[in-house]
Amino acid sequence: MWCTAMRIPSAIKLHKASKTLELHYGAEQYSLPAEFLRVHSPSAEVQGHGNPILQFGKLGVALTQVEPAGNYALKLTFDDGHDSGLFTWDYLEQLALRQTELWQDYLAELASAGKSRDPNESVVKLLL
Repeated sequence: MWCTAMRIPSAIKLHKASKTLELHYGAEQYSLPAEFLRVHSPSAEVQGHGNPILQFGKLGVALTQVEPAGNYALKLTFDDGHDSGLFTWDYLEQLALRQTELWQDYLAELASAGKSRDPNESVVKLLL
């Protein structure tokens, strides 16, 4: 679990054309792709109950709605129907700050599991 002082974004913008969520923290600006947010959802469906479940086939997923959840989080709705994760301010900031590292880890997990980002593609491993 990450432990930092909570910072609330000074601005939040949903860019539907580029499928990104833009977060501003003063002069700092981060652009988080919908696919990245979807595969890192804090929901039980993704995080499991202590055992994360690898998400695959989410290339091209889009955000359809962003709404506040109290004063502590955002509820994100994706076009694949997923809407159960509440992205707290701290979690969103950590995703923004660690985006490159988390994305590389995700791609490595996909490769290791023989899965693809493309929902129309199945990876087949041949045993020779």
